[in-house]
Amino acid sequence: MKTIDDYSFKGQRVLIRVDFNVPLDAQYTITDDTRIRAAVPTIKKILNDGGSVILMSHLGRPKEGPTEKYSLKHIVNHLSKLLNVPVAFAADCIGNVAKSAANSLKPGEVLLLENLRFYKQEEKGDVEFAKQLSELGTFYVNDAFGTAHRAHASTAIIAQFFQGNKCFGYVMSGELASVDKVLNKSEKPFTAIMGGAKVSDKILILEQLINKANNIIIGGGMAFTFVKAQGGTIGNSLVEEDKLQTALNILKDAKAKGVNIYIPVDAIVANAFANDAEKQTVDIKSIPDGWMGLDIGPASEKIFAEVISNSRTILWNGPMGVFEMSNYEHGTKSAAEAIVAATKKGAFSLIGGGDSVAAINKYHFADDVSYVSTGGGALLEYIESGSLPGVEAIEK
Repeated sequence: MKTIDDYSFKGQRVLIRVDFNVPLDAQYTITDDTRIRAAVPTIKKILNDGGSVILMSHLGRPKEGPTEKYSLKHIVNHLSKLLNVPVAFAADCIGNVAKSAANSLKPGEVLLLENLRFYKQEEKGDVEFAKQLSELGTFYVNDAFGTAHRAHASTAIIAQFFQGNKCFGYVMSGELASVDKVLNKSEKPFTAIMGGAKVSDKILILEQLINKANNIIIGGGMAFTFVKAQGGTIGNSLVEEDKLQTALNILKDAKAKGVNIYIPVDAIVANAFANDAEKQTVDIKSIPDGWMGLDIGPASEKIFAEVISNSRTILWNGPMGVFEMSNYEHGTKSAAEAIVAATKKGAFSLIGGGDSVAAINKYHFADDVSYVSTGGGALLEYIESGSLPGVEAIEK
C-alpha cells in the first residue's frame, strides 16, 4: 500500500481530497473539528517537503447548487490557525477561478476549493468533472476515509488521471491499517460490540463478524429484536418485526461457528421517551406493557465488562442505550470504560461509527483507545465488503 511517506512532494502541486464535512452552528462556527485536525499531518508533510497543497472537500448535502450555509469559506480561518499558514480560498472548485488560484500557488502555500457538492456531477461520479478537478494539481492524495465508500468524482473517478502520482494520506492509511488489524490480524479473543437502533443496519456486518470474532455483544435498540425473537416480552421497546427471523438466523449461525453472542439480561425502562420519565430496572425478557427499554441494566454492564476485559482485540460500533439523555447513558459509558481498561492492559481497540465516536469524545476517552475511526459508514462498508471505491482507485 503506497502511502504519503513513500514520496517526496518537492515542487509538486498536491490535490488532496479531505473530509471537512464538519458540523457548524447557526453562526457558522465549527462545533467539532476532529476531521479537520485529522488531516493536518498529511498537509504538513507535503508543505514540509516543499510542495503546495490544494484541498477539496464536500460540506453537508446542498440540494440546489451554491448555498451560504454549506460554503467551505467558513472553515478557512480555523484551518489557517491549525496549520499556522494562511489558507487561500477559491470561490469555485473548477473553472477559471479555481485554475487561476491553483496555478499561482507557490511551495508552502495552501488553497481550499469551494464545496464539491455544489456540482451535482460530484455525487454522480462524472468523469468530465473529475478531469477538470485533476487539472488543478500534479499529484493526487486521498485522505478522506469518511467518503471512500462512495464512488464520487473526487474520490473514485479522479485517481485515473494520476497514474503513478497518487497515494493515501495519513488518515486513509491509518484507517485501513486499523481495520486490517481488527479483521485480518486480530489477537484473540476478538470481541465486537454492536449497538444502535436497528438490526437491519447491521445484518451484513454481523454476518461478517460471525466469521471473525470470538464474542459479539449486542446492545442498544437492536437488542430488543433479538429478545422478542427468543420469546421475550418487550413492552413498547423498539423492535423490527420483519427482522425477528433474521435475528434467530444470526444466533443459530453464531452457535454453529462457536461464536458467543451476548444479549443484555436486564434493561433500564421508562414509561416515556424522555429523560425525566419514570424509570425502573427490569429483566429484559419481561418488560411491562407501556414501558420501553432505553439502556442496558447493571447486570448486563457487569457481564459485558467482563467479556471486554478478557479481550485482546475490540471493535465498537453503536451505543448501548440513548446515551444523549443522562438517565440512559450509563450502559454506554460503562462499555467505554471497559474498553479503555482493556486497552490499558494491551488490547487493540477500534472505535467506529458516529454515535460510538460521539460517546468516546463525550467521555474524553479518545486518547485512551487505540484508534477512533473518522468514517462511520465507510468503516462499516469496508468490514462488510472488504473494499471501497476510494481505496480501489488508489490501489489500481
